[in-house]
Amino acid sequence: MQKKGFVPTMGALHAGHAALISAARKQSDQVIVSVFVNPLQFNDPEDLKKYPRTPEKDREIALAAGATEVWFPSYEEIYPENPKLISAGPVGDLFEGTSRPGHFTGMLTVVKRLFDLVKPDFAVFGEKDFQQLFLIKEMVKEFELPIEIVSHPIVREADGLAMSSRNVRLSPEDRQKALIIYKALKSGREKLRSVLDSEPAWKTDYATVINPDNFNEEMAPKQRAIVAGWIGGIRLIDNMEY
Repeated sequence: MQKKGFVPTMGALHAGHAALISAARKQSDQVIVSVFVNPLQFNDPEDLKKYPRTPEKDREIALAAGATEVWFPSYEEIYPENPKLISAGPVGDLFEGTSRPGHFTGMLTVVKRLFDLVKPDFAVFGEKDFQQLFLIKEMVKEFELPIEIVSHPIVREADGLAMSSRNVRLSPEDRQKALIIYKALKSGREKLRSVLDSEPAWKTDYATVINPDNFNEEMAPKQRAIVAGWIGGIRLIDNMEY
């Protein structure tokens, strides 16, 4: 039987999304890409309003990358009645969850709903949103969903900046200054914070090293440095395995 692959997105697709879609296509001849800007994921209405919406371009990028179907569900399709919220648990309150209250509850709620509607055999998520990936894996375990979660390494620009839909909102000067994030991650655990602090335009939200198995700040055989902050009012996140 043909496996069904799934790549859920919020649109504003770029080469990072294309890499996820083409990775899914390598595993299956049926790849569904959803484009849905989920209002539950935004704790700031301004952020929701400003979120880029480019449906025609999204369809083009998704199909070129190997999608066999691009689905633009309406709000009513996703939430025909009041959404049954899915708690992100204690990890959902850390790091991204501290700065964006309710974000992960909104994200898990929509992903579970999309899984129920699409019924994929596997779904591909990028490692850039590392906390999101962790929480989705936990949810799949908790609900015993028969879905394999495939993680895809961070896709970077040639100069190291992690690809993000938000990058287009950076001015050319800020885009250049944002390279401090990659430089800091590459400099290692000891220098992570001081390298970030060397860029006056960068405002750190968090920069730390965690155990990727539980998100605790503790020593582990494999660790993950996670960073978030703002440049020119635009929030950027990144991470790297240590």
